[in-house]
Amino acid sequence: MDLAQFNAFCEYLPHSTYVVQWGGSHVWKIGGKVYVIAGGDAEGRLARASFKVSRMGFDILKEQPGLQGAPHLASRGMSWIQRTTDETMSDEELLSYIRDSYMIVSRGLTKKLQCELGLLKT
Repeated sequence: MDLAQFNAFCEYLPHSTYVVQWGGSHVWKIGGKVYVIAGGDAEGRLARASFKVSRMGFDILKEQPGLQGAPHLASRGMSWIQRTTDETMSDEELLSYIRDSYMIVSRGLTKKLQCELGLLKT
């Protein structure tokens, strides 16, 4: 998958915002909170993606080839995984995990913000 395809998927998720920060990383947020961080290679392909998972998902995924605890996040006790290759997680599976990360992060927003974004019914 290339970065353009990755960014198009993230842009499709409601209320997603995009910024390039932290040394050129492609950062996607919901309600100001990060749900995925990605980087590309010289040819514009997706080279790595870090996303939030459940604690159980973290414990399982971090042991798989091509996946690891996300640097700077997992080391601080956060349940974030980084995919560095598609050896055990296909692009389709990655997009599913990104959608899950979006949902996990959105549920952590304040109830007021969730209502403002239309994520909760009042």
